[in-house]
Amino acid sequence: MTFRKLALTLATATFAVSMGVSTVHAQQTPAPAADMSTPATNAAHNWTTDQIITATVHQAWLLSGKDETNFFEIVKELAEISAKNRNLVLPDNPEAGKKAGAYIKKHARADHDQLLYAIVDKSVRMTGTPGPVVAGN
Repeated sequence: MTFRKLALTLATATFAVSMGVSTVHAQQTPAPAADMSTPATNAAHNWTTDQIITATVHQAWLLSGKDETNFFEIVKELAEISAKNRNLVLPDNPEAGKKAGAYIKKHARADHDQLLYAIVDKSVRMTGTPGPVVAGN
């Protein structure tokens, strides 16, 4: 596992824990902890990019089927979109993952009705570094 995957895993695991707390609040049993660095199956996901970009924290959790591995995939997709749009590179270190995870956890718990993309985008801006300059941009 690369440091970048580890950093994303830490960020997402922290976020999934916060979502587990919200599902407990709603009288649901949280999904068991899993290795979130790899998806459980090779099955196609049931969401579109448009859906996840416009989903609230709670809606994204529902889109994931209340599954931590699927939720990790949503967060990972959103982080990749944000980094690409902002020409940022996500750092290859666990400290960045901890920082992003702490931010995501704090803000997801504070308001489940805010856009998940807004939280992920902010964490990418906080931890990402400028990418290479591409001619013509």
